[in-house]
Amino acid sequence: MKQKNKTILDTSTDARTLARKLIDEANFAAIAVLEPGTGIPHVSRIAVATDNNGHLIFLGSELSNHTKAIIKDPRVSIMVGEPGKGDPLAHPRITLIGEIEKIERSSKERDLLRAPYLERHPKAKLYIDFGDFHFFRLHIKRANLNGGFGKAYELTREDIL
Repeated sequence: MKQKNKTILDTSTDARTLARKLIDEANFAAIAVLEPGTGIPHVSRIAVATDNNGHLIFLGSELSNHTKAIIKDPRVSIMVGEPGKGDPLAHPRITLIGEIEKIERSSKERDLLRAPYLERHPKAKLYIDFGDFHFFRLHIKRANLNGGFGKAYELTREDIL
């Protein structure tokens, strides 16, 4: 019988609420991808928003290393949560683990993602329609929530969406 990790707390309504808040309020995130050819982890910063269903979305250029990696292997981890004053490790953050879906430029769905993304990132209007830019959506499989010192949770997709 597998023993539960005693440092992980039972998921609560407060943990679910905090997870959703971190995702909904995120403007930027760190994305970890697997570098094509080597499989070495590569981390980059992305500008994020959420779609009408609460999924994390971002805009990426085909020229960027992280987009090239996603095209080859859609498995990623994305961390959101901004540090505040004092110890940055004392502030809540969540690592979302899942797979990325590329939204085709020709799809009607792309048009639905423009408004929420531009509302969060109005300066993206300068390049959102460049031919090498695409929207990407994260399909969460699970997540690790650090709600602050001593507040660690393992969340399921259902806990978050």
